[in-house]
Amino acid sequence: MQITVNGEKEDIAEGLTLLELIEARGLAPNTVVAELNFDIVPAQAFADVRLNPGDSLELLHFVGGG
Repeated sequence: MQITVNGEKEDIAEGLTLLELIEARGLAPNTVVAELNFDIVPAQAFADVRLNPGDSLELLHFVGGG
């Protein structure tokens, strides 16, 4: 199925959760802010949110530094 991630169309597996997508990208879920179809998804809900065809997802990943 196809969704849009950070403005780019992307094919992903059916039934994938937001948490699975984040982890597949090598990101730590506790450092990610996710906006799905213009709504912020709380981090504790990542595992419960299934992605659907046509979804629009924005992922922001925070990195520490100095």
